[in-house]
Amino acid sequence: MIISDIATIKTNFPDADFWLVRRGSIEQCGKPVRAFNPEHIGIKVERTELVLPDYLYYVFLHLNQIGSWRELATGTLSLVNIRVSDVKRIRLEFTQGR
Repeated sequence: MIISDIATIKTNFPDADFWLVRRGSIEQCGKPVRAFNPEHIGIKVERTELVLPDYLYYVFLHLNQIGSWRELATGTLSLVNIRVSDVKRIRLEFTQGR
């Protein structure tokens, strides 16, 4: 399953559950934040029976901390960016708890 199967993802999205920094340094790019900015990529979970918004926020925090955006970020020098299409294609894997 990819993230676009369970969430709406777009820029200038004030009703999102959280946002990803779209443009900045390689360390900041892809960082999830709770404050709206029209330039950030908003993520709103539509299928809450599969994943809660707060859980997905921490998934993205982990992806940022392990440097997942480094290979997807485009740009040069100190300013890079990620694309909405890259975020939409992120693969999610769920396992059944016992």
